[in-house]
Amino acid sequence: MAENSLFAILMRSPWWISFAIAAGVVVLAAVALPPAWLFYGAFAALPFIVVGGIAAYRQFRIPSAAKVERTLDAVRAMTWSDFSASVESALRAEGYEVLRVDRGEVDFEATRSGRKTLVGCKRFKVARIGIRPLSDLHAACVAREADDAIYVAAGDFTDQARTFAQAHRIRLVQQADLVAWFPPAQRSRLKVA
Repeated sequence: MAENSLFAILMRSPWWISFAIAAGVVVLAAVALPPAWLFYGAFAALPFIVVGGIAAYRQFRIPSAAKVERTLDAVRAMTWSDFSASVESALRAEGYEVLRVDRGEVDFEATRSGRKTLVGCKRFKVARIGIRPLSDLHAACVAREADDAIYVAAGDFTDQARTFAQAHRIRLVQQADLVAWFPPAQRSRLKVA
């Protein structure tokens, strides 16, 4: 789906907008079409209902800002061994086979469907992460012929780091994405509601 197509825009918009458009299509069909064709005109609203349902599902799964902050505080308080064990569990839950590496900026080598992914998260407690750890991870990917890279952090990335990550296809796991990596049972152990 193109980034600026109507449906891509609706997926990023509040869910109720798609349902409002669907209702508008049904009303327009009722006004403009003869009764025999009303069903077919109303059927045109179906794509908007589907997109609205998908958007609602995604938006209701996003944790609140307070929950994200509480979880990030708990993550920052974790020891390296607890944090790395949690990241390893999250990778396994996503279907990866995981091998601990602990070499340079690479902490894990994860494999799924024949694709090798290098994962870095050594500086997980740093408040702002710059380009340096990402460029080191990218260099390791080139040297080890990895297909993908993931960098996990409880902090935020600078704009330059985000640009670098996007240019070199490095997946950044932070904020709400990081919270989603911690299953409810683990969040309760972290004392996060």
